[in-house]
Amino acid sequence: MVKTLFLVLITTALINNVVLSQFLGICPFIGVSKNTKTAAGMGGAVVFVITLSSAVASLLYTFVLEKLHLTYLNTIVFIMVIAFLVQLVELFLKKAVPSLYKSLGVYLPLITTNCAVLGTALTNVQAENDFVTSVVTGLGTAVGFCIAIVIMAGVREKTENNNFPKSFRGTPAVLMTACLMSIAFYGFTAFA
Repeated sequence: MVKTLFLVLITTALINNVVLSQFLGICPFIGVSKNTKTAAGMGGAVVFVITLSSAVASLLYTFVLEKLHLTYLNTIVFIMVIAFLVQLVELFLKKAVPSLYKSLGVYLPLITTNCAVLGTALTNVQAENDFVTSVVTGLGTAVGFCIAIVIMAGVREKTENNNFPKSFRGTPAVLMTACLMSIAFYGFTAFA
């Protein structure tokens, strides 16, 4: 069981990276990856929200929605859970780390609409994962997001002052970097 959970964690973090192989959560990935400190803060917030929302969504689906035959409401219920958790993160950061709260700006509340968060909860339900597997899948997905956004921020910081041709400056350079990162992460599929 532990070996299987470890494989789930590694697979969701590296092989099926939510950003680089499934292309979910691209908005904060590109928008917040200008600075490694801010990217790490966003990664931490996403780790908290995805992991907790996976746990809560699994419990709600199993013990409420299925029991009451209301499984068709899972998307709406999961969005409400995610919105609540994002509000908790937002309140915590506003009080505890105001500089990070300000640097994340609009991207912090956008975690609510981050398709990676909802996608993980829905994927767990569709795959009929039990509670523990759902939590580990959520944790692995979130760690994968965090790894990808921090690497992207590091690359962007290193290449910020490079002399790119005018047509490649800004977003094109970021998208090319994301493509190269996707290819690099694809190499992990050899171990699957």
